[in-house]
Amino acid sequence: MIAILRNIEKVVVKIAILANVSGAFVLLALVAIMNVDVISRNFFNAPLRGVIEIVIFSLALIVFLQLPDVVRTGRLTRSDGFLGLMRVVKPRFGNALARALDGVACIFMGLIVWTVWPEFTHAFESCHFFTPPEFGTPPTGEFWVDFKTALGRCDYFGTPGILTAPWWPVRLAIAFGCAWAGILFFFKAVLGDADPRHVTAQTSGEV
Repeated sequence: MIAILRNIEKVVVKIAILANVSGAFVLLALVAIMNVDVISRNFFNAPLRGVIEIVIFSLALIVFLQLPDVVRTGRLTRSDGFLGLMRVVKPRFGNALARALDGVACIFMGLIVWTVWPEFTHAFESCHFFTPPEFGTPPTGEFWVDFKTALGRCDYFGTPGILTAPWWPVRLAIAFGCAWAGILFFFKAVLGDADPRHVTAQTSGEV
């Protein structure tokens, strides 16, 4: 049973790393946009429209796409002074306490997913990608035309006339990030930390 869970954990870890890489690409794109905005603003007196909206939208994607890998590497921000001390003074108690905390974190991540998922489904269904809308233009049968029309129906974030974007990708990223983080916390609680390098700052000597 333990071997099976370890194999499943490897797949979960790979997906977490892939999500982290995706978040890094979003971050690089955000940095590029910010640089273009600075150059346009200072040299051409023509700032990019919607930069604030892009930053807010991108930050949500970055945080929750990279959250699972942060959990995997044990670098999620927390106050772990007592836990680090127990791992040194009483390793068995410290490890048991760490597993208990990971179990609690798993439950909290599950509660977040349980709260966010209905918001995602509502935001996604507002677009009517696969169902005829109650109001507005009916589907024409042309994929790209219907897709663009559906995007215009979505619950959106941003400022009309400047930049708007559908809410559902962000809410999906939140649900995915928390769900995957919860799964990783579950494996940590059940199996312990498979990588001995994933320790607290106190046990590793970091400040």
